[in-house]
Amino acid sequence: MSEGSRRSTNSRLPPEVNRILYVRNLPFKITPEELYDIFGKYGAVFQIRLGERGKDTKGTAFVVYEDIYDAKRAVDHLSGFNVGGRYLVVQYYQPAKFQKK
Repeated sequence: MSEGSRRSTNSRLPPEVNRILYVRNLPFKITPEELYDIFGKYGAVFQIRLGERGKDTKGTAFVVYEDIYDAKRAVDHLSGFNVGGRYLVVQYYQPAKFQKK
């Protein structure tokens, strides 16, 4: 699908939509390769950063897509997706929310 045809079907995205996704409630033993398999079904993944074990970031990840429309599809399809008996929480990364913590 060309970029022009994608824009014509969905020309206005909500302001919170971006290429960076924040994923919570991941199984603690999930590997980056497994995340690439899951999230790669919705488009080209630029980068995945998995939270560290033993810290308060375990069970979380940042997934960065190359295309904003692929990120939107991943959020639409993977929020609530069951992985290893856990239901994923997939949100758009919002820097303002992370800076308040």
